[in-house]
Amino acid sequence: MKILKHVTLLLIYFSLITFSSCSNDDDGGDGGGAASGTITAKINGSAFTSLEMTSFASSTNGGGQTALILQGNTQSQAINMQIMGYDGVGTYQLSDDNIFRSASYVEPNISNPLDSKTWNAPYQDSGVIGEIKISEETDTYVKGTFNFTCKNVADGSTKSITEGAFYLKKQ
Repeated sequence: MKILKHVTLLLIYFSLITFSSCSNDDDGGDGGGAASGTITAKINGSAFTSLEMTSFASSTNGGGQTALILQGNTQSQAINMQIMGYDGVGTYQLSDDNIFRSASYVEPNISNPLDSKTWNAPYQDSGVIGEIKISEETDTYVKGTFNFTCKNVADGSTKSITEGAFYLKKQ
């Protein structure tokens, strides 16, 4: 009886350790708080919310691979993210070790497109500089969170994109 009691306590102990070590990161997180049809984030601390009419998700298949594209724009800003080798709900790191996952922040100049400014992630020698978490996907939408640091190769400046969330309709 004493051995059975110890075995039961040991099983309970290991069960608690197993359940407490699991996190939402393993399954893509909680999805953030973006309204339907938008991308939200803070860009160097300033709020960004894309327009619903210029925001979308697109999934394409080719060569045995799936690519997921996420995009949201305003008149003066845009956030774009691409996951090549997309495999559903989960966490996708942005790193210079995997150039098939990327993100960018753009400040378009509509009157002079050649004067538009773009910051990209990853960049040379960046290491791991962000992640895209897909928390939920259906046939009609994709939902998740993201953060990244991006660099403008023209002037070397960086932008910190934090507290990102998306809830985008699929095209």
